[in-house]
Amino acid sequence: MLRTIYWLTDFLIYLIYVFFAALRAEKLQKSGYTDRKRAFTQKVGQKWATRLLVKSGSKINVTGLNNIPSEGPVLIVSNHQSYFDIPLLVSIIELPMGFVAKKELGKLPVISRWMRLIECSFIDRKDLRQSLKAIQQAQKTLKNGQSMVIFPEGTRSKKKEMSSFKPGSLKLAQKSQVPILPIAIQGTCDIFETSNRIQPANVDVKILPLIDTEKVMEYSTGQLLSDVFDSINQELGGSKLLTLD
Repeated sequence: MLRTIYWLTDFLIYLIYVFFAALRAEKLQKSGYTDRKRAFTQKVGQKWATRLLVKSGSKINVTGLNNIPSEGPVLIVSNHQSYFDIPLLVSIIELPMGFVAKKELGKLPVISRWMRLIECSFIDRKDLRQSLKAIQQAQKTLKNGQSMVIFPEGTRSKKKEMSSFKPGSLKLAQKSQVPILPIAIQGTCDIFETSNRIQPANVDVKILPLIDTEKVMEYSTGQLLSDVFDSINQELGGSKLLTLD
């Protein structure tokens, strides 16, 4: 419990720094310096994300860093065990990137402001029309050179077993004509979700080989979904995808 209090206190204090960093990022954005804004927010975000993980006391083991391209845009596809998956990916990947995120995150003070600055797209799962607009916005962001992260399970699994991917969740890569970077995350649920308090955990991250644009466009939507699911799930010790929910 003391670690949780310490982590939350540090998190709230650091939000003050993020608030002022957001002001600078907004000035860059309004002045039309998009690349500078992206580089700045990526640098600040990586520092913040690394701090969140260090304060949790967790040990992070990463393999496959050589599979990360030197520049984007790419669609980063990962399984989703925990809220900590977001800072984990930001801390590891140096590409400026936004997230396809649930709309609830777009209502959090300071955090929502920062997420908009890194060009996140917020989805309302109960509103099909709004979700379509959010995906279209993410597509536009990719075409404008910013990488995006999507969790195709649709929500946190809160466990080490992966849930099925939502049908059509990887169409974003095909419509934007960008490569896919699959990532398998194991153990982040042990930082918080398994006990509802912050505690140290051993986290393994495997960055899988990039699926280039040519292959992304060759595959049918169903085949692409199945292949990416299988590649990530097998790294987690699971079996191949049998059904799509």
